[in-house]
Amino acid sequence: MSDLAKTPVTVITGFLGSGKTTLIRHLMQNPQGRRLAVLVNEFGTVGVDGDILRDCADENCPAGNIVELANGCICCTVADDFIPTIEALLSREPRPDHILIETSGLALPKPLLKAFDWPEIRSRITVDGVVALADAEAVAAGRFAPDPEAVEAQRAADDSLDHETPLSEVFEDQIACADLILLTKADLAGKAGLAAARAAIAAEAPRPVPMLAVTDGAVDPRVVLGLNAAAEDDLAARPSHHDGADDHEHDDFASAVIALPEIAEAAALAEAVAALGRDHKVLRVKGHVAVAGKPMRLLVQAVGARVRQQFDRPWGEAPRQSRLVVIAERGDLDPAAIAAHLGGSVEASDL
Repeated sequence: MSDLAKTPVTVITGFLGSGKTTLIRHLMQNPQGRRLAVLVNEFGTVGVDGDILRDCADENCPAGNIVELANGCICCTVADDFIPTIEALLSREPRPDHILIETSGLALPKPLLKAFDWPEIRSRITVDGVVALADAEAVAAGRFAPDPEAVEAQRAADDSLDHETPLSEVFEDQIACADLILLTKADLAGKAGLAAARAAIAAEAPRPVPMLAVTDGAVDPRVVLGLNAAAEDDLAARPSHHDGADDHEHDDFASAVIALPEIAEAAALAEAVAALGRDHKVLRVKGHVAVAGKPMRLLVQAVGARVRQQFDRPWGEAPRQSRLVVIAERGDLDPAAIAAHLGGSVEASDL
């Protein structure tokens, strides 16, 4: 089978809360004649992103073409999960014209690219491109290296020192693997913030990569899809901190599911969730919550202390179960303390 016959796949990567799901929703709503399929890889036992995307399903991307793999990195479970899922999507009639893969915010993209060389699928799909999303406001604020100049000075003085955190390694690997970088939350970053983010990313990128500023995922699909990068054949140009390792682990991070009772008002919950980022070093919170007197679910999404909430759809016949997935670096996650802070209980934890 020639390359022209291969189904193109776009890998969408980016740090926690960078806007990957928002971008995919935009692409689903503007497919420009393509029949899409979406594979979502969550970190944590409760899938939220897949549920959000299924609410946007239509004839161009029916619900059956949206598949979620929760609580497992697809590049770590290639034979058991990734390959069978891709084969199932390719066997659908009509066959998808393009597959979008939303990686977990903790995922390293390069091991996933290596999976495309597996005999079962390498003649049938190709990586059209790796699109990395970077929260421009966060990058401009130096979240991954609070004082880059001081760090570089220390490294120059003593090459045995390693001041990189696990978060910075994930971020740098995503940037190094990218064919296109979208600077999200451009409206929050402002002109000066975007300039700072561009400079910070350019300093980390191993090669020049196009960067575009985006707000709410609104980007022309022609810019994102159809890159024809064949990234699986270009691994040498995409260096990783984990090159040479046979596999990788996500032991630096942990998640917990917090069950909550029905709440009285959304504003109080938003403040409590924001405090998790400020006081408990929580990186990411996402889930659905029942609000007294409201027939619709409250969708909660937070990155650090920044919280967004909206009522997304009615509970209908589904149980009014309030559950939030909380993600932090392993040493910082205290599920019991977080549950007590939110007034809930720990339902599950991978500690």
